[in-house]
Amino acid sequence: MKQETEATMIRRNPLDHLMELIEAGELRPGSRLTETELAQRLGISRTPVREALHRLHAMGLAEHGPQRGLIIAHLSYDQLRQLFAVREGLEGMATRLAAEHASRSEVNLLRDMVMADRALEDPVKLLERNKVLHRQIAHASHNKFMIDALNNLRVHLSLLPGTTYMEAGRLEAAQREHEEIVAAIAEGDGDRAERAARKHILAGFQIRLRMMAEADKS
Repeated sequence: MKQETEATMIRRNPLDHLMELIEAGELRPGSRLTETELAQRLGISRTPVREALHRLHAMGLAEHGPQRGLIIAHLSYDQLRQLFAVREGLEGMATRLAAEHASRSEVNLLRDMVMADRALEDPVKLLERNKVLHRQIAHASHNKFMIDALNNLRVHLSLLPGTTYMEAGRLEAAQREHEEIVAAIAEGDGDRAERAARKHILAGFQIRLRMMAEADKS
């Protein structure tokens, strides 16, 4: 079977590619979404781009800007609360399932990851490592629907600017929380794992609220 080129894959699903650009931070909240520019960037015609933009709008990832056309969406306080309420539930359940179903090799990988993170002091690098760790926990749940739901949720989380790890003491606290989550998974304790995951997400949410309030003042 002939291997597909990157251009062919992009032409088949421009929506996925746009979502990847959002998650990678290449399309940030407030960025204008122009059909012509995106079509040129993706190497496709404007029609599939237009359809992808309609989907982004329906998903809440794009909104109408002050002028004509769409922009990458900004999250309101209410949307932030809704997003983290869902995230707390999903991450908690995924971590419980990981405690119940993770293989020995998956547990060892999670342990290695949190151990390696102890040496990190760069908030941006730890943010990327955090994303990988949470994905690995989701995969260890061995539940396809949970994995798909969290992957979709993470694209919406990409609409949040900056990182909570810039807050004083948060980087060290998050590392301890990760270690507690992985320890519970390793012991196969679903109740403890879910509690630890929910506590971790709630701590991040509270900092996000403060960050949003401070941004509104400036």
